[in-house]
Amino acid sequence: MSIRTPLAHVRGLGTAKDGTHHWWLQRVTSIVLVPLVLWFIISMLSVSHADYETFKNWLGNPIRAGLMVALLAAVFYHASLGMQVIYEDYVRPEWAKYAALLITQVVLFLLGAISIVAVLKIALA
Repeated sequence: MSIRTPLAHVRGLGTAKDGTHHWWLQRVTSIVLVPLVLWFIISMLSVSHADYETFKNWLGNPIRAGLMVALLAAVFYHASLGMQVIYEDYVRPEWAKYAALLITQVVLFLLGAISIVAVLKIALA
């Protein structure tokens, strides 16, 4: 038994089958962010009074650099998912929603890429 109307069935309309995946991705990224943010806060407190060379040596550790890159990737991806939901729910007309989505995703991608490159530059220098 289908919950779609006969007209929706003919037109191929109905569930987009994407909402659950999007919802799960938001939950997974938020769960991943909890330990990463705790690690980040504790780590930043431990090197808060360090000079640049000490911080560079600290970030030069492959595990720490990897955790920092994972944190940045998760933060920017989670932000993108969250903003998409906000735009889809509250922005009208349709063209404004798509423009806001496009602009936000491009800006978040660029900021994420710049942040990751900066971490890798410091870590590998």
